[in-house]
Amino acid sequence: MSMITHLKELEAESIYVLREVAAQFERPVILFSGGKDSIVIVHLAYKAFYPAKIPFPLLHIDTGHNFQETIDYRDALVSKLGAELIVGSVQESIDTGRVKEETGYYASRNKLQTTTLLDTIEKYHFDAAIGGARRDEEKARAKERFFSHRDEFGQWNPKNQRPELWNIFNGRKAMGEHFRVFPISNWTEMDVWQYILQEQIEMPSLYYTHERKVFERDGQWLAAEPCIKLKPTEQVVTKHVRCRTIGDITCTGLTLSEAHSLEDIIEEIAATRVTERGGRADDKRSETSMEDRKKAGYF
Repeated sequence: MSMITHLKELEAESIYVLREVAAQFERPVILFSGGKDSIVIVHLAYKAFYPAKIPFPLLHIDTGHNFQETIDYRDALVSKLGAELIVGSVQESIDTGRVKEETGYYASRNKLQTTTLLDTIEKYHFDAAIGGARRDEEKARAKERFFSHRDEFGQWNPKNQRPELWNIFNGRKAMGEHFRVFPISNWTEMDVWQYILQEQIEMPSLYYTHERKVFERDGQWLAAEPCIKLKPTEQVVTKHVRCRTIGDITCTGLTLSEAHSLEDIIEEIAATRVTERGGRADDKRSETSMEDRKKAGYF
């Protein structure tokens, strides 16, 4: 099978899932992080419903510790598409006492996003939240279905997944429950980048090699930003780096790289032996950190 045919089949499957969401749910939303997977989801939604506008608003959970490049890209994309943007604020959750700010060298707002996300879903009565998670990313995400049921508390039970034979999706739910929907579940990191190249999708500059002040912690390069408290032994240096995955600054590892183009990124990924989320500090808190967060209502 040629690469083009392979990507066309993945695209068709994802568009089918997005149209099923539009058919089965009353108030769906796209979870938009500014990362490559959510950008591809928005592009697929644009193609799925063209020439009409994307029928779903975009929801960004703003930790307050985002890369500025992410915020700038988000705002430019929303303006270009004429899409509706809803922002959930972790800072607001902290200020109102819904969550407590972590302290210390490893403090992060990444986990705090869960409460903000669930509060925002409840506030706007969203019954389906469309995300860019893929099964190849992490072992907990490999357990997900396309339509992933969440109970009235926003929690996920990996032992209670509904069958999806012949791409028949069951979106039935009780009052207060909702679904997370993952249209690119069957894609790999390489598929995503080859599709971005094929479609010539504009990407945030963070994904390309750039100079940044960084420091090394536990074998990872992290951005030297005010939201991260440095240990006395940690030294800030300037390196050529790029992001493979984008999230809260405090947990987004940076990759030493000389990838200046999409072709360079694809070549780099093909040669690497480190997984995509190998640079995510939040996944290293415990062996089951992702699954624990997902059970509590995380993306």
